Amino acid sequence: MQWGVYVHIPFCKRKCNYCDFASYGGREEAREAYIDALGVETLVRGQEMVLKHGRPTTLYLGGGTPSALNLDQMGTLMAMLKSVFGEPEEFTIEVNPGTVDEAYLQKLREWGANRLSIGVQSFEDDILKTLGRIHTAAQAEETVKLARDAGVENLSLDLMYGLPGQTMAILQESVAKALSLQPEHISIYGLQVEEGTPFFKLQQEGKLNLPQDELTDEMYDYITEYLPEQGYRRYEISNFAKPGKESRHNLSYWQDVPYLGLGAAAHSYLDGMRLENVADLDEYINTIKSGSLPLRSEEDPSEQHHMEEFAFLALRTAKGIDKKKFKDTFGKDLRSVYGKKINRLVRQGLLQENKKSISLTKAGAKVGNQVFAEFLLS
Repeated sequence: MQWGVYVHIPFCKRKCNYCDFASYGGREEAREAYIDALGVETLVRGQEMVLKHGRPTTLYLGGGTPSALNLDQMGTLMAMLKSVFGEPEEFTIEVNPGTVDEAYLQKLREWGANRLSIGVQSFEDDILKTLGRIHTAAQAEETVKLARDAGVENLSLDLMYGLPGQTMAILQESVAKALSLQPEHISIYGLQVEEGTPFFKLQQEGKLNLPQDELTDEMYDYITEYLPEQGYRRYEISNFAKPGKESRHNLSYWQDVPYLGLGAAAHSYLDGMRLENVADLDEYINTIKSGSLPLRSEEDPSEQHHMEEFAFLALRTAKGIDKKKFKDTFGKDLRSVYGKKINRLVRQGLLQENKKSISLTKAGAKVGNQVFAEFLLS
């Protein structure tokens, strides 16, 4: 059976000004204890999954910043993951410029990582400072070079748009620089100002110099039109890849494929149920030390909930909702459940339909959340 593993590393050298993820700047004193706790959870939950379903197809280390771990800590983690999960077909690790050097990247490759996701965000130094990033544009470029030298043949770069102080010219320069580095994959994210972040506080005080909505829309249009022209197929709302280089792990999230989440705040999707680990770092460590698993909650596994999620997650992808897969999964025709809504969204130019599938149009992708909400049944 196809399934994946996500491992959350909640540490960063410094938390960025826009970030509301479950991550902690510093906390070096907790890292050994976290790796120990993660090892226990991996042995208990990971071995159970392997016994039931065989080895996973994909493995993804995210954060936070996994590369904030030192080499000894990362080596311990990698040995433990390999002992339980073997060598998955796709093994991705997120790294940030400013946290890795040539020796570190070579070790990641030796330990089995065959895909790296590099958090660049921008190639403009003033914007990187505003974001609270710890690296410069030159360091980002050097990280790509070192990864190639280490033998990594599958690289993804993250870029952001709609940033404070960002003009169209600055965005275009960042995209051009990213393309000059010839990554296999590019992820593009529009800035969302989240409550509890430094950016949220600045926005409340009227001190966050964001582009006007019209300019942000123009940035979105530029990216989504230009990258495909350069050979990067848009296969999901935020993701572009050269043919055959799509992230298999991320695709599994949108294609109803089971995955096991390990670590603080990690989510799992197993046997049609959504499970969530405790998010607090110390609570996660102490829960496992006490002999318990860190699972905190599970979502309603009802068929209605599963249908809703199946539909709007599939709509994130370029292929959209596979009609046959929907019927095979639920024993119902897609149109018998969503026919009226599909008809209305097609008339509005937000959905397109053929014999095999229903997917977002270009206009629909721009207002994806609005379309997804239409597939809620309650």
